[in-house]
Formats: sequence, structure tokens, C-alpha cells
Amino acid sequence: MNRQAQAAVLFLVGAAILKAGSSDLYLRYVKAGLRPLLLGAGVVLIATAAATVWYELRHGRARDKGEGDEGAGEGVADEGHGHAHREPRIAWLLVLPLLALILVAPPALGSYSAMRTGTALQPPFGYAELPADDPLTLSLVDYAGRAAYGHGHTLGDRRIKVTGFVALGHDGTPYLVRMALNCCAADAQPVKIGLTGRIPPVLRPDSWLEVTGTYTDKRTKDPVNDGVIPFIEVGEARPVATPRDPYDESWNN
Repeated sequence: MNRQAQAAVLFLVGAAILKAGSSDLYLRYVKAGLRPLLLGAGVVLIATAAATVWYELRHGRARDKGEGDEGAGEGVADEGHGHAHREPRIAWLLVLPLLALILVAPPALGSYSAMRTGTALQPPFGYAELPADDPLTLSLVDYAGRAAYGHGHTLGDRRIKVTGFVALGHDGTPYLVRMALNCCAADAQPVKIGLTGRIPPVLRPDSWLEVTGTYTDKRTKDPVNDGVIPFIEVGEARPVATPRDPYDESWNN
């Protein structure tokens, strides 16, 4: 691609990044803390595209002025050798993914990815003191760590409220899942807790549930990587809307 075409692609990339970064769309790709860097990158790309166009226009006029007297002779040579080679038009297909980013918001990773990837749950470094709320709202990752590796000592018989999306195992076991994020969606991994007790009779994969329940020592092994999957004894479950940020970043904070 020539420089003008490159500038056009740079501009489209920058515009797509700015569009994603100026709305919640960017949360489908990267963690929330990277928003300033994302917006800065979009501005830099657009500025680079503008500088490239300005450079080409300025130096194009200089070449036209300096080569005016030689144009006739070169024209004869050009007639003998034919037209200059053009860049293949198929290169413009590179723009299609950018248009898809601008026009279509991709879904967050869900149950399909979660059940084909082993749990990312790791032993936590420690356990923060819990407030006296009833029910106590915890992130799914926090509950899973306290249940699996803290053996529920910090939870006791308190009522716990967690939120996640539904995934069903190959044997029909229902799980509540959050995809844990280090940096971006490409490195997202699932953290799963099993559901037991008063489970809703109909569970639709990828639907979001708010579960209120209590700690149970029941656990199983993830069939993908043999990681520990703790359970929660469900007392109440209700469907909720997909959260603004579908990924859980608490596991590395």
C-alpha cells in the first residue's frame, strides 16, 4: 500500500480505538485501567495519519515542481515501459476488521470458552477482613478463593451474594463463572464455582445470575486442568442484566 493508503488505515484504526475507548465497548477487549492508554494510542494514530498525508502532499508538490522540465523525456520512457505497478487492491481487505470493530460490538467471552478452559483459581496471598453486611456481597473470585483454599474459615455460615454467568458441564453440573482478566480479553481465564442446593429448574448458558447462598465444603476438580472448583449452597437465585464490565479483575488487584 502507498503512503496515502497507509494513512487511511492508520486513521481508521485510530478512529476505531477512540470509538471503543470513549464508550464501554473497550471493556470487551482490555481491563478498565487501560482506558487512558487506549485513548492516547488512538490520538497518536490519528495524528500520525494526518502527518503522513501532510508530508506526502508537501513533498509531492516539491517533486512536481522540480521534475517539471524532465517530464517530457520521462513520458517517452514511460510509454515504452508501460504504467507503474499498482499495489494490489486486496490489501484494502485489511480495513474490514476495522469496520467490524466500529459497527459491531463483539460479545464478551462466555460459557463456551469457560468450559473448554481450566479454572484459573490460585491460592490468594491473604484474606481481607470482611464487612458485617448481610447478605455479604463478594466477587466470585474472592468467594472461590476463600472457599477453596481458606476452607470457608472467613465465611462461616454467613449469607454470601455472588454474581456470574451460567455454564453447564458435560454432565449437566451447573456452574457460576466469571472470566478473570490480567490485561486483555486474549488472556482471560475462567474462575468457576459449582451450584448446589435450591438451583433454578431452568438454567440457560450465558445468562447472568445473582446467587445468594452459604459456604459448603463440597468441591470438585476441573476436568480440563484438575483445578479446584468450590461450590456454594444456593438459597436464592435471580436473573440479572449483564454487568457493564463482564470481566472480573479482582484476582490480580
